[in-house]
Amino acid sequence: MRRMVLFPLLAVLGAVLLGVLGTPASATPPNIPSAATAASRLAELTVAAESHGDTYDRSLFPHWITISGTCNTRETVLKRDGTNVVTDSSCAATSGSWYSPYDGATWTLASDLDIDHMVPLSEAWASGAWSWTTARRQSYANDLGGPELWAVTDNVNQAKGDKDPAEWQPSRTVFRCTYARAWIQVKWYYGLTVDSAEKNSLTTMLGTC
Repeated sequence: MRRMVLFPLLAVLGAVLLGVLGTPASATPPNIPSAATAASRLAELTVAAESHGDTYDRSLFPHWITISGTCNTRETVLKRDGTNVVTDSSCAATSGSWYSPYDGATWTLASDLDIDHMVPLSEAWASGAWSWTTARRQSYANDLGGPELWAVTDNVNQAKGDKDPAEWQPSRTVFRCTYARAWIQVKWYYGLTVDSAEKNSLTTMLGTC
């Protein structure tokens, strides 16, 4: 009798473990607000047309600075967001597994991943960062305290480029709620503006939460 009960229990346990192990772990950047808080913060953002776009230069945002020891910002995010990440003496990831929430792909080579700025640097520039000091722009470009930096599939990040949510959204529709909440948090925290189309798209995305 015990043996008959044990086999179903083992089968259930095996299925549970398979489900857990088969689902790639994914770290989530900190301080993503709830949908309600994000909606409130979106309402607080100043709506304005983008400006100064023709004066943008990526070098105005010093990024991938040293965070600790030999680890720079990119390497720190790869360690944070990966599973079983192994690094060498220069902090380069030599093995591990990374799940890209934008498209649902899993990668085992760090070279297949880009570190995406949730609100792209050029978007930030045109939304108010043009008036910041270089030190503030450096802090923004290397911000590990909020949901600004994400490890994602490289060609997906390249397809996104400098587009805002009115122009590009993750192919995984189930992630769009999180994406909108993170985008709004970054803009709110740094006091950046939104344009009308961007705000409308963010409102629609929050409606999927």
